[in-house]
Amino acid sequence: MAQPQLLIGLYTEGPTDVRFLERVVQRTFEDICYNECQGELDVLDIRNIEIIDKSTFPESVVKASSKGVNEFGIMILCVHTDADDRTDISVYENKINPALKALENCNDDICKNIVPIVPIQMTESWMLADKNLFKKEIGTNKNDNDLGIYKRPEEYADPKEIIKSAIRIANQERTRRHRKDLTISELYLKIGQTVSINELKTIPSYYKFQENIREILRKMNYLY
Repeated sequence: MAQPQLLIGLYTEGPTDVRFLERVVQRTFEDICYNECQGELDVLDIRNIEIIDKSTFPESVVKASSKGVNEFGIMILCVHTDADDRTDISVYENKINPALKALENCNDDICKNIVPIVPIQMTESWMLADKNLFKKEIGTNKNDNDLGIYKRPEEYADPKEIIKSAIRIANQERTRRHRKDLTISELYLKIGQTVSINELKTIPSYYKFQENIREILRKMNYLY
């Protein structure tokens, strides 16, 4: 008997988010499925679902769910939106919960197994989870204080600017001849591929993402 396969779709707010989240989502599902699920469960490659004609968030999620089922046969849809705030209360009230309600009221052939991904402030906060990796990728031996990354990742109101600032500081220690001229856009994929899952687990919104995965896997009888 062939082992069960899990096909997951990912809908994100933008192209930069997907570069980081694609591998993080894949690796998180693998971590939970391989270590916690009963029996073997094969996690297939994530299917990124792009919606060109975006309207309201709930309508876009419904479109992504329908496209994911009809074009890829997804079984779970991960839905990403940044909190843009110190908590996720507002984004759940105004985006996630209305999207879930819209899906429940839809009779089309769609996926209703939804896993919200809601980083506090923005996705870039998760990129600061593994600070040793971050410093390696920007090519510096400076300490956290010098780089301005000494706080917990989700304590920064604008983690994207914190990352850009750290890159500028790292570049200043190199001569122009040896300067990489690294940009933040180059970090999304690199960090997403190798960021420590254990370090991510220290971030509350990532832990909530994991719990959202477990809830869906229980619903699908893959986890008890």
